[in-house]
Amino acid sequence: MVVERLSKTWFNLVHGRNIVYNQCWEDPRLDRVALQLTPQDRVVVITSAGCNAIDYALAGAGHVHAVDMNSKQNHLLDLKLVGMKQLDYPTFWKLFGQGCLPEWNVVYPSKLRPHLSADARRYWDRKGILFREGRRKSFYFRCTSGTFAWFVNYYVDRVAKMRDAVNALLAAENVEQQRSLFEQYDLAQKLWKPMIKFAMRRDVTLSLLGVPRAQRRQIDEGYPGGILQFVMDRVEAVFTKIPLKDNYAWRVYLTGQYSHDACPEYLKQENFERLKAGVADQVTTHTNTVQGFLVHQDNPITRFVLLDHMDWLSKEPSKKILTSEWQAIVDKASPNARALWRSAGLDGTFINPLEVTVNGQKKRLADILTYHEGLANELHAKDRVHTYGSFCIADIRK
Repeated sequence: MVVERLSKTWFNLVHGRNIVYNQCWEDPRLDRVALQLTPQDRVVVITSAGCNAIDYALAGAGHVHAVDMNSKQNHLLDLKLVGMKQLDYPTFWKLFGQGCLPEWNVVYPSKLRPHLSADARRYWDRKGILFREGRRKSFYFRCTSGTFAWFVNYYVDRVAKMRDAVNALLAAENVEQQRSLFEQYDLAQKLWKPMIKFAMRRDVTLSLLGVPRAQRRQIDEGYPGGILQFVMDRVEAVFTKIPLKDNYAWRVYLTGQYSHDACPEYLKQENFERLKAGVADQVTTHTNTVQGFLVHQDNPITRFVLLDHMDWLSKEPSKKILTSEWQAIVDKASPNARALWRSAGLDGTFINPLEVTVNGQKKRLADILTYHEGLANELHAKDRVHTYGSFCIADIRK
């Protein structure tokens, strides 16, 4: 219990004061297929870094509500939305494509600051350093998850001396070349030195990646070899089984920047012009819990994107919070509503026993959720990020 409390205290200390996620670690290409968005859809998504909220608007959603308890995550999305409207493409690309805007001190006060909310303005008045030049060359090597990426790059460059191998992998034309290079450079041995194995078993390290102890326990209990083997297998799969050519999520953490061929959709010039022309107006931010946001909504929601946050609430006493959240989801779901979520565990249906009230009757979630297991498994196998154990798609029947 003491270890549990210390771990939770450290996690809250790290996460309560920082931008944790400087890019989304969920592959929106899967979500587009699973959600089948139309102008009639009203989407609720946990904000994270906001990349995917913008992607859903580009995919045709009528409105996207980005909800996050961490106000800093919403301030990041607000900066992106304002940047789309106020900056030209080359400047916006420097800011979020390269993660460094040397002229921040000129651009921010004149172009961005006047259009931010008061809360976001106060934050970016202090945190512009995240985008300025320095020892860490990129925004993507800053913030909480970015700090972990910076350590990884230091290890790649200075300890394992693998930079040539990493660059070769990122330049590979296909999976066959990747697999050959992985073996040629003996990366399995070079990467997983004892110090890295030790670090990947520590809650402090996992906190930087946004993995709380409850989620770590899910993996330790359900995956042969526990958290370390899970991470090792996932990394090897990314390098040897999944095309890296357009895998922007891994590229940015291995280099500090995106490329024009491997970047989120909002950073592509043709999509930037669409966002500037009005698509960006279809995204709004809300600092709240999912439940807190939903209980004040008058209009039904058609799509819910819950990321992996239910893992954090999977153990007692947090299950009560998760049950209340699902009651709010069911209450505000439209007749054709669909929910997506990920889990570090191998079975994301752990929520099935939770009970909610539907039309005055108590029902288990298993009784009102229709899972699209075949589609979810097919998409999960193609996940470019590849850090989750399972992916769930379910329609909500009321």
